Amino acid sequence: MGETFSHFWKVSEQERGGKSILRRKSAGEDEVTSYGTINGGDSAAPCMPCVGTVSRGYINCPTCQGTGRIPREQEKQLVALIPYGDQRLKPRRTKLYVSLAVTICLLMSSLIIFFLFPRSIAVQPAGLNASSIAFNSTVSSINLNMTNVLNVTNNNFYPVTVTQLDIEVLHLSVVIGKTTKKNLLSIGPLCSSQIYYSVSNTILDSNTYNICTWIKIKVHNVLLHIQGTLTCSYLCHSEQLAFERYQYVDCRGNATLPHPLYHRPP
Repeated sequence: MGETFSHFWKVSEQERGGKSILRRKSAGEDEVTSYGTINGGDSAAPCMPCVGTVSRGYINCPTCQGTGRIPREQEKQLVALIPYGDQRLKPRRTKLYVSLAVTICLLMSSLIIFFLFPRSIAVQPAGLNASSIAFNSTVSSINLNMTNVLNVTNNNFYPVTVTQLDIEVLHLSVVIGKTTKKNLLSIGPLCSSQIYYSVSNTILDSNTYNICTWIKIKVHNVLLHIQGTLTCSYLCHSEQLAFERYQYVDCRGNATLPHPLYHRPP
């Protein structure tokens, strides 16, 4: 029995002519290497070869022709495709970023509006600072030179420039004096300042002349109506502020009265 099996094995070896039982791989199959999945699979598991698989529902890659390699000169010309379900394509914290951006924009807009919104500029006449009187008996006239004080308060969060001051003085509805001053001063944010202006007036009323020169009268006051316009500029904008005041002036002699700076109320 053992001799018969040995003989059969030798005959089979001669009939096969020393050919191997395993099929040799083709040249295309030898060049196919193992590829790992891009979705987290086992990178060591070999993929199905591309060559000779058309009949099973697969076709060769038109770029590498199933070899899995591309020429080096085409490395920067080809585009790598990312699967639709890849995590890199999914938005991350989009709502948080959008909400944060909208909140920051609203906050910045509110702060800009709060600080740049124009507020009122307060103008308050402080009264007479100094005066000098001269009489002309020939024409019964009074030459009155006076210096007044004007308090200006800036309620804005940016500086204001006072560019012009126009003053008009009236006595008994008659204009007796005018003056104009330009490029006066700059007032800082939330600050107050004083403006001194002088006006030369000439009163030609004979009754007023008699009142001021009559010795028997102890009170020698002249009522003046002062009207003015203050021009301010800020943020490329110009604004005119009108003011007026009725003021008594002693026409008997010279006077000097101090006027402290007016402070903005808290």
